Amino acid sequence: MKYVYILRSLTDIERHYVGVTGDLRARLEKHNAEEVSHTSKYGPWAIKTYIAFSDEAQAFAFEKYLKSPSGRAFSKKRL
Repeated sequence: MKYVYILRSLTDIERHYVGVTGDLRARLEKHNAEEVSHTSKYGPWAIKTYIAFSDEAQAFAFEKYLKSPSGRAFSKKRL
């Protein structure tokens, strides 16, 4: 199972991060332990949304979509 997740910064609520992982809890711990360079500056983080995929290719495709301009608009409005 792969999870596409959106994190929200607790210090700057306008900051979001989109990622994909097989272990959501462990990945959140890494973000909050400042072990991920892209998110270390704006932690701590909380999970805003996550979606489980049984197909890994679909998970990576959805993550890529969410990082696109139309995907960001979709997630802001719907997720």
